[in-house]
Amino acid sequence: MKAVWNGVTVAESDDTVVVEGNHYFPADSVRADVLRPSSRHTTCPWKGQASYHSLEVEGRLNEAAAWYYPDPLPAAEEIRGRVAFWNGVEVVD
Repeated sequence: MKAVWNGVTVAESDDTVVVEGNHYFPADSVRADVLRPSSRHTTCPWKGQASYHSLEVEGRLNEAAAWYYPDPLPAAEEIRGRVAFWNGVEVVD
């Protein structure tokens, strides 16, 4: 699977975990050079608190386009250390 934004592959892995229709990529398969800090946080009742990264590709910023659960609740342990995408990021096979 590949995560693509602004025509650039930002993550690629054969080892994604699908939860609620979202592919969670291993953190080490995400290009660190395109990640930017984001102050956004959300809470899921069964996964826990999500933290976000923005993506910067070729001078364009996609605010809070990647999220992860640094300390997921037990029911979501399988996504620990993984990152998912939204907000215009295409995940393709």
